Amino acid sequence: MPELPEVEAARRAIEENCLGKKITRAIIANDSKVIDGVSASDFESSILGKTIVSANRKGKNLWLHLDSPPFPSFQFGMAGAIYIKGVAVTKYKRSTVKDSDEWPSKYSKFFIELDDGLELCFTDKRRFAKVRLLKDPTLVPPISDLGPDALLEPMAINQFSESLSKKKLSIKALLLDQGYISGIGNWIADEVLYQARIHPLQVAASLSKEQCAALHKCVKEVIEKALEVGADSSQFPSNWIFHSREKKPGKAFVDGKRIDFISAGGRTTAYVPELQKLSGNQAKKAAVKPEKQTVKRKGSKDDEEEESEDADDKAKLKQVAESRGRSKKPPVKRKSSESDESDDSNNDESDKNGDQKKKSQKVTSSRKNKLAKTPKRKVTGPNNKNSQWKK
Repeated sequence: MPELPEVEAARRAIEENCLGKKITRAIIANDSKVIDGVSASDFESSILGKTIVSANRKGKNLWLHLDSPPFPSFQFGMAGAIYIKGVAVTKYKRSTVKDSDEWPSKYSKFFIELDDGLELCFTDKRRFAKVRLLKDPTLVPPISDLGPDALLEPMAINQFSESLSKKKLSIKALLLDQGYISGIGNWIADEVLYQARIHPLQVAASLSKEQCAALHKCVKEVIEKALEVGADSSQFPSNWIFHSREKKPGKAFVDGKRIDFISAGGRTTAYVPELQKLSGNQAKKAAVKPEKQTVKRKGSKDDEEEESEDADDKAKLKQVAESRGRSKKPPVKRKSSESDESDDSNNDESDKNGDQKKKSQKVTSSRKNKLAKTPKRKVTGPNNKNSQWKK
């Protein structure tokens, strides 16, 4: 995933090859997911005929300053990349467009041709990037929300230590917060914490002055070293944890020491338990209650892709939960217990009716028997021969 070194390498390539040149042709992709807030045709007409004055960057965002606004800005996302035809810019995972591939790339979202024939494009295979056309990119999000740039606006060591002393969250989560320091992503955070020998879950406010100084130094050194080799990860120092971040647990080592994987700051995090230990009260708590944050790795899939998919899944689950919360729940169906009760009451009534019927039948039968046994009375009257009535 492109972080500060990769975006800065792209900025430097534009600065070295494109400044002072006029845009003579532009092709903007008809992709509203990436091209944000403007139609492709309006975007093209707004930049045609304009000259590139400078290339600027803050954190993981880059924008072209033209001789008049509006200006194209690029938020690189998961796989955004700048390519200049015939110029080696940088290479990093999930982004590489081969020289043998079609040009402009089928993944191109922004393509321009300059007056000397040089061609530049911004590609995005995964469509998580954002390309915008803005009057002043520094005055609107995401750039306006960013903290000081880790390379261009580093804090003084005293200011850095003081700011850390006020933060009650884990140091890994703090380093990933673009509002605190911009440009540091997952792999840089893991690397600087390893080089500084600081546990990713150590609370920032609990760091000693020595640890703050070591961290301040390592942020600078890691970023500068990555830029020295043009952000080409294959040339990063062999003793960096970077090279083993994607290996499976039990097979990941750096300098012969085991690498473990946990979740810190909501991200898969690589660290070396032997060298990066919790200190102070956190160490005491960890001794009583071991951490249960081991992350199972999946094959060769890189951290960023896994995390992106996890984020997508969480977002979908959240949407489902919210939609369920908004909808009225259907009335709960009475289960068999109630129907059984009603059935029982019905049965009881029927049983009572049956008993009463049987009783009445018995009474009727006994009455009939009594009537049958009772002798018939002789009918007497004046017309009867046996009548005892005298005239």
